[in-house]
Amino acid sequence: MNNRSETIRNILVPIIAVILGFILGGIIMAAFGYDPLQGYSQMFKTVFINPQTQQINPRNIGEIFVTAGPLIFTALGFSIANSAGFFNIGLSGQALCGWIASVWVALSLPDTPKPLAVTAALVAGALAGALAGAIPGILRAFFGTSEVIVTIMMNYILLYLTSHMVNDVMPEKFISNKGVTNLVGQNAMLQTDFLRSISNNSRLNIGFFLALLFLVLVWFMMKKTTLGYEIRSVGLNPDASEYAGMSSKRTIIVSMVISGLLAGLGGVVYGLGTFQNFVAQHASLSIGFDGMAVSLLGGGGSIGILLSSLLFSVLKLGGAGMQMVNIPSELVDVDIAIIIFFVGISFVIRYLLAKFFGGKKEVAIVEEIETKPSEQDQEGGVL
Repeated sequence: MNNRSETIRNILVPIIAVILGFILGGIIMAAFGYDPLQGYSQMFKTVFINPQTQQINPRNIGEIFVTAGPLIFTALGFSIANSAGFFNIGLSGQALCGWIASVWVALSLPDTPKPLAVTAALVAGALAGALAGAIPGILRAFFGTSEVIVTIMMNYILLYLTSHMVNDVMPEKFISNKGVTNLVGQNAMLQTDFLRSISNNSRLNIGFFLALLFLVLVWFMMKKTTLGYEIRSVGLNPDASEYAGMSSKRTIIVSMVISGLLAGLGGVVYGLGTFQNFVAQHASLSIGFDGMAVSLLGGGGSIGILLSSLLFSVLKLGGAGMQMVNIPSELVDVDIAIIIFFVGISFVIRYLLAKFFGGKKEVAIVEEIETKPSEQDQEGGVL
């Protein structure tokens, strides 16, 4: 199979998954008596058009980037762990750690110049997320525990731990109401007057531009550095990597630390960019699980993650507008789930593409590649 055909196929698979998701979602709407064309039309009007002026709505477009910023970070975190052959399902807890740590530091530095306060908050959030990611990495590397189970359980541990911290550990001067901190000062907010002015007072903040920077940095690390090569090698074959002189244990821990660090930064952007305070949560942060979906849809690549995060942001923001035509916004979540379902069965799409646009040889190669057992088929590979 030539590289060009494979590249085209990799591009077409997520596009087809999105199209099929919208089609099947429309069929479900119609089955419940709703007009899918009207629903989708209202969705995109809500996102892009101001209902009063019937012109482009810069505020809602700004909100698209607000939603996309944290998703890019959590998607990158999932992609790093997945490249090493592991499923980091603890992105929600790691992002929560980043959120509370950044707000705590920001509230502790009310008079610090903005560059220093923002930097300190970012570093604190990144370190908190990295620590939360290191725990399942260490347990996996040295004790062979399932990172899936550990990260799922840690989501609950960190959820209740952060609630305890905001209710019983933080200084009282930081608290405004039970489970809610004060707003951080202007010196630590990620929002700026300039970004508000160009987006009609949306919550657009520098968090999205930080996310773009990290898209480039992660791409460079994974494609151009020894560490990235080791992470990908361990993900493909831990035994061969060990034979080549790479330490699987070290790579596992490092990849989970980086994954947690990125998720922690997602929490910082979510907190200081969107809310400017911390609020005790009663369920896991949605940006963690949505980030996993964004990464899967984007194929784990930087460009794919960027486009997928923007698509998810449009769906999330536009879904609320569907209520204006009496269509439940929950149907948007159904669309998202269907899209991820088609990504999950990408083998079927790849097989059909090879069958209709390739020859028998390409079909045979696709079948061999997709059905052949690999180390990644197991849980995190074998050490």
